[in-house]
Amino acid sequence: MYLKTIKIKNFRKFGIENNLIEFVSQKDALSTDDINIAKATTLIVGKNNSGKTTITEALAKLIEKKAFNENDYNFVYLNNLLEQYKINIFDTFPKFEFELVVGLEESDDENDLVTNIVPFLDIENTEKKDFKIIIKYVIEEESIFQEEIQRVIEKYKNSDSYVLFQKYLESIGKAKKIIQYYNENGELIKEKFKLKNLIDIKLIQANKIISDNSLSTIFNKIVQYKYKTENLDEMNDYIDSMNKDMTDKVATSHTPRINSALHAIESKDKLSIRLSSDINLDVLMNTLIKYSYLEQGLSIPQGQFGLGYSNLMTIIGEIIDYIEQYSDDNINSKLNLICIEEPEAFMHPQMQELFIKNINDAISHLLSETTKNINSQLIVTTHSSHILNSKIHTSNSFDNINYITVIDNKSTAVNLSDENIINSEDANALNDLKFIKKHIKHKVSELFFSDAIIFVEGITEETLLNFYIDNDEELSKYYISIFNINGAHGLVYHKLIKLLKVPTLIITDLDIKRTGEEKSNFSQINDLNGRETTNATIKHYKGNENIQDISSYFEDENLYITYQSKKSRGYYATSLEESFILKNYQNKILNNVLRILRPKVYKQYIMREKSIRKLIHSSYKWQSTLSTSKSDFANELLYQFSIKEDEEELPILPEYIINALDWLKTQLQPQEITQEV
Repeated sequence: MYLKTIKIKNFRKFGIENNLIEFVSQKDALSTDDINIAKATTLIVGKNNSGKTTITEALAKLIEKKAFNENDYNFVYLNNLLEQYKINIFDTFPKFEFELVVGLEESDDENDLVTNIVPFLDIENTEKKDFKIIIKYVIEEESIFQEEIQRVIEKYKNSDSYVLFQKYLESIGKAKKIIQYYNENGELIKEKFKLKNLIDIKLIQANKIISDNSLSTIFNKIVQYKYKTENLDEMNDYIDSMNKDMTDKVATSHTPRINSALHAIESKDKLSIRLSSDINLDVLMNTLIKYSYLEQGLSIPQGQFGLGYSNLMTIIGEIIDYIEQYSDDNINSKLNLICIEEPEAFMHPQMQELFIKNINDAISHLLSETTKNINSQLIVTTHSSHILNSKIHTSNSFDNINYITVIDNKSTAVNLSDENIINSEDANALNDLKFIKKHIKHKVSELFFSDAIIFVEGITEETLLNFYIDNDEELSKYYISIFNINGAHGLVYHKLIKLLKVPTLIITDLDIKRTGEEKSNFSQINDLNGRETTNATIKHYKGNENIQDISSYFEDENLYITYQSKKSRGYYATSLEESFILKNYQNKILNNVLRILRPKVYKQYIMREKSIRKLIHSSYKWQSTLSTSKSDFANELLYQFSIKEDEEELPILPEYIINALDWLKTQLQPQEITQEV
């Protein structure tokens, strides 16, 4: 048995749509011969405060029957309800709703848990391999709640809206609630049912290295459990013997002297003492046992142990503790969730890259040494691009990855898989998938954690955009990732980017196709009639090579594709370098850079003519000249920018890029918050 999905409605930032979290569509058996936890691991990735922890908190509250409170509701949802209540419409009342889909495997014992799951099974469809549990957390006495809300609205109708909402929230908190279970046909399950009897959960909250004895605490739990379950009688006999010896020694050496002093001031009939040893297993392990670590033969105190290793060992220690304390009496097919929250704390990038593999190896080893049949699923929440890489490359798949983002102030879940990030109808789909898996590891995995993304095709664009964005008062407040990737290869990412819904600029080149003669003569282009492009991205979005009637840009959902669509100084540029020269031909910094990089060419084309306007009519010549040294051009520009104190002296970006950045600013602005009830 395994958890396939959970749908979260109106809990914290989750609303009533884009709220489905996918775990596994089918679960590989975790046999002790060949365990690959990575394939059965669900990764939940996203930026801070996007809603990752909300998912594991929801599972924990449902399984452990922890109390929900008024602050767990989606406030947009509550506010919309309040607006209805103000006009005396009470068609619905505050509630949480969760839908769990649990998969069944052929290996599940038919008699296991049968009394638990029968009410949820579709008896008429015996071929179905899963069942749904619908859980609603509702107000029990709706009429009483309605009267209370009407009283609150009347009393605070002239107060500040914040005050009214807080009083309304307090009333929700005081209202009595109940949990109701339904099957997928909407039928209320009247039999007593506990989710805990079906699913067990272990929450491991990372970043708990707060003292020098944190590791001792976790290993104490393991050692104590081993003694209490396997060597308890032997250990108790040893402790009893120790207490007797200590008591005898203390009583013989100290009791008479102390009592003699006491009896000098008080009758022995009224006051005497007895000294005795009172060691127990907890005291022995917690205070008398010292933990240290061996490093190249030297004993190292745990306070000197690296925080990254301490964190990893704490996580593994928690898993050991969970497996050790897992009852042999537990039903084999009971579903066990191990949730690790943001394990990357204190870990350096290489350790994060190996995290999934390390946990996989640890659990594999632990399960191979036990006779317990633990049916486990691992859930990891993270905002580490390295752990994301670890998951992708350990399992060789994008499957079971949930990307959580915030759109219109609502948590939005995007379910990733190999199938939905490539165009399956494309003959090269398999190769494209292989490319993304390999390329994302080395180049662009941070796109999952960006506020916005910019794809460029050259080092000049990458260098200049980083500089201008860092110096933009508005854009510099956001985390914008710039990736230098060839246009044809960049197309492979477009489906994934649209799934992630991150505002994305694709800055490419017009790449006008020239004849051999035009290339030899460095001919400038001033008319697009009959002209074609060699640019793969433009051809993809335009549908053909002809650019004589090309639009200013293409927009496709969250993608904005821009290029040199308009003349600059009377010519069509075919690259950023040419656009930059045409736009800034009079700029002293640009001229100085060209003079430094190509002194002979600059002397021939500019100084001999004694006019910097010559740059306009030789822009394509300059582009060709710089084509083999674009990195030098970009770095020299950056150096000249950095030594200039007057920003007004800096060159200006070409218009097509300025327009694209303006679009990006608009996309990054907070949107109006709306949500249906």
